[in-house]
Amino acid sequence: MKVRIWGARGSIPVSGKEYLKYGGDTTCVEIRTNNDEIIIVDAGSGIRQLGNTLLAEQRDKFNLIFTHAHWDHLMGFPFFKPIYFSNTQMDLFGCPFAQASIQEFLKESMSPPHFPVNLSDLKATIRYHGTCTGAFTIASVHIIPILLSHPNQGIGYKFIEDGKTFVFLTDNELAFKHPGGLEFQEYIQFSLDADLLLHDSEFTEKEYARTKGWGHSLYQDALRLASDARVKRFGMIHHNQERFDGAIDDIVHHCQDILGNQRDKLDCFAVYQGMEIEV
Repeated sequence: MKVRIWGARGSIPVSGKEYLKYGGDTTCVEIRTNNDEIIIVDAGSGIRQLGNTLLAEQRDKFNLIFTHAHWDHLMGFPFFKPIYFSNTQMDLFGCPFAQASIQEFLKESMSPPHFPVNLSDLKATIRYHGTCTGAFTIASVHIIPILLSHPNQGIGYKFIEDGKTFVFLTDNELAFKHPGGLEFQEYIQFSLDADLLLHDSEFTEKEYARTKGWGHSLYQDALRLASDARVKRFGMIHHNQERFDGAIDDIVHHCQDILGNQRDKLDCFAVYQGMEIEV
């Protein structure tokens, strides 16, 4: 499978010369299966450009999985142009924790006065699937969910295809157990021997002194998870909105120094908007 990053930022989109390398759009990840099926994870602002690309490719069948309903992970949905075309067919998956359903939280975000087009006015055919704890399959990909440690809860996912594994754990606070969250060891077991792990790495130690309990991880904790789980490649994601490109580079270098001192050969990097990763 191929993983494409359309948005790697957390909390709010940002712009400016300081964000050119890693990008400013919020979370959106695309998975292309070996059979060229399309799985989208989260509808942050990055999904807008993805939609433009899919229209240019004349693609009209998609699967969209939500990790949770916080604004930065769904704010791009109304700007995903394929939903305004009658030939589009979409299957939406997610666990609706604080809402009655996935359909309900999208409906609320697209209701006046928030947005001028109602969810019911969309021309696309949209099918909704509630998925919280049970594994499911999309095309050739087997998908296993896991509860995240995050305010209002959330779901992480493991994607398995042809013996390759991609684990996506955004908005997961490893050092603080929110209601519904799991122990550190359980995230290790879930990620064990994965070919690729993308994990929330939003905060530095200095920042975390005042942000503990906000639902995001220290990058050192995410690195330790990746190392302890023996994953092959570890990508940091959900970059803080105030983190300029140079500061993200510094974090990557620090992580590589830590791994070097441990003689750990883990491939560690920060994901950037537009990045493509073969799994």
